[in-house]
Amino acid sequence: MEKIIIKNRKGQNISVILEEQENAKELAFIMHGLGGFKEQPHIETFAEAYRDKGFTVVRFDTTNTFGESDGNYEDATITNYYEDLEDVIEWAKSQPWFKEPFWLEGHSLGGICTAMYAEKYPEKVKALAPISTVVSNTLIGDSYTDEVLKNWKETGYLIKPSVSIPGMVKKLKWAFYEDRLKHDLLKDVKKLTMPVLLIVGEKDTSTPLKHQQILFDALPGEKELHIIKGAEHTFREEEHLKEIKTIILDWIEKVS
Repeated sequence: MEKIIIKNRKGQNISVILEEQENAKELAFIMHGLGGFKEQPHIETFAEAYRDKGFTVVRFDTTNTFGESDGNYEDATITNYYEDLEDVIEWAKSQPWFKEPFWLEGHSLGGICTAMYAEKYPEKVKALAPISTVVSNTLIGDSYTDEVLKNWKETGYLIKPSVSIPGMVKKLKWAFYEDRLKHDLLKDVKKLTMPVLLIVGEKDTSTPLKHQQILFDALPGEKELHIIKGAEHTFREEEHLKEIKTIILDWIEKVS
């Protein structure tokens, strides 16, 4: 495992973990969600599944999150996370281990970013796994109550405690919401012709099963949707992580 610092298009530092395997036939990029980081248990579990199958695996902290890259969480947007994904892949293209088409997997905001990339460059992506993914601006009304939106707009910030980092308070600018309104996977969903794996927690209220079902029904190609019983939006329980790893391993086997 090697930790590398690269620059994004804005000249900011991005912290990358490269797990290169000798004679790897496949390459996977793994992406965290809003405020996430590359060492979260579920991100590590995703990476582990691909490593077990002999992949070279790249995971990274976007800018504007709580990882080791530059920026501040309050400035996070889907656009900024997406651009960082593009920049990491662009950097990877110059590396001796780079292979195309590659695999993409992301959680939540990382899910929509990986899927947006696959819609923009379908020929580059062999298989896609947007897990607990944000789906569409048309479904945003399910994510925030009117009261939350009113308060967020008036104060300029959405403020809530972090679950992944106890004691930390997360402040997110209103600009995040305005940016989120620009993004809709359903618009170009017909371009996602590669195999797609969807997984969602039964108790997920952020990107609920009904959103995943809408995306699943619209996908044109080979596809799977799995529901993790008792799980919420972010997978933390050991039993849930084990189940997810098994699902990913089986899916890789089928696609390969």
